[in-house]
Amino acid sequence: MIRLGRDSAQERERIFVRHLDAWLDRSYGLANVILGDRSEAEEATHDAVLAAWRGLDGLRDPARVEAWFTRILVNACRDRLRRRRVRPLAVGLPAALPAPGPGTDLGMLDTLERAVRSLTPEQRAVVVLRFWGDLSIDEIAVRTGARSGTVKSRLHYALERLRAAYEREDRDGGTDDE
Repeated sequence: MIRLGRDSAQERERIFVRHLDAWLDRSYGLANVILGDRSEAEEATHDAVLAAWRGLDGLRDPARVEAWFTRILVNACRDRLRRRRVRPLAVGLPAALPAPGPGTDLGMLDTLERAVRSLTPEQRAVVVLRFWGDLSIDEIAVRTGARSGTVKSRLHYALERLRAAYEREDRDGGTDDE
């Protein structure tokens, strides 16, 4: 790794702090959707901020600070999901989404939450980044450290699982065997 001068290190710190203020809430929301547990999302976000701060020397391109940090955050969430023995009971909807209205099918929302919980950590991360984060395949690849083809594959299989859950719900008429 090329070591940058002291001025460059100070510049990275300044950029990181400025950007962190702007997207900390969004980062917590992303972690909350991936992990489905507010407490763990807080811890993962905290861990990611600390890891990023300690690893600022690894930020080669300050213009890509958000992508760099999101990758650290997604990895922190993946690590937490892998260490879990029990899945969360509920996947909280991010604050950015509107509250369910009178015409909202709450059964389908429940089905979606259960289906998202059933995804692998890698599948969950790409689904959340794609549909909640509104990122392209290439942007997800940068943030997760996976190749674009791997991201496409994970997204494909995750969507198959989600689709199957909806078809089961429709076929079974909303009954729950759990």
